[in-house]
Amino acid sequence: MARVRLSVAERREELLRAAIEQIEARGVAAVRIADVAAALGVSNALVLYHFSTKEKLVAEAFAHAAEDDLAHLRKLLGRRTSALRRLRAAVRWYAPTGQAKGWRLWIEGWAVALREPALREVTQDLDRQWKAAITEVIAEGVAGGEFRCPDPTGAALRLTALLDGLAVQMTAYSGAVSRARTQEWVDDALARELGLERAALTAATR
Repeated sequence: MARVRLSVAERREELLRAAIEQIEARGVAAVRIADVAAALGVSNALVLYHFSTKEKLVAEAFAHAAEDDLAHLRKLLGRRTSALRRLRAAVRWYAPTGQAKGWRLWIEGWAVALREPALREVTQDLDRQWKAAITEVIAEGVAGGEFRCPDPTGAALRLTALLDGLAVQMTAYSGAVSRARTQEWVDDALARELGLERAALTAATR
């Protein structure tokens, strides 16, 4: 059966999704242009026509993989409710016990980014967007008198660092930390950063 002719944008999206699947299955270091091409039944030349190098394909695949998560984060933080409710919902969703996908993909991406400038640029940009979103909603809560936090930027960095570190533990070392303990630590950290008692945090977000 002949393949359906796709637009340039549709073809690029198809290639990026295939690249993400191959990266998840094989790892960044092992995946090849040929693997992505074979998964779709196309030529290596077609993949290279759209992305020119494996490094560019991998970097754009990571950016593409993050788009859905960033869109969902903005949706959570854009709800018409208190800053505290929005913040806790976002942190719980992003935590390794939540519904955010792709922790294994991102952990490997961080490692490869140490040696690949193109991927490092992508991961740094995505990290900045996440921290900026959290910083903004913390600042909103402070301005509205919901809680106290003298340094929203620092709080956002500390919270995301904790979530990233817990994700590494839970992903790389099965059973190292229980889901219940992880959720407890995340709530403790959030309450501490906002100058709240943990019980007040829980009660306010029910």
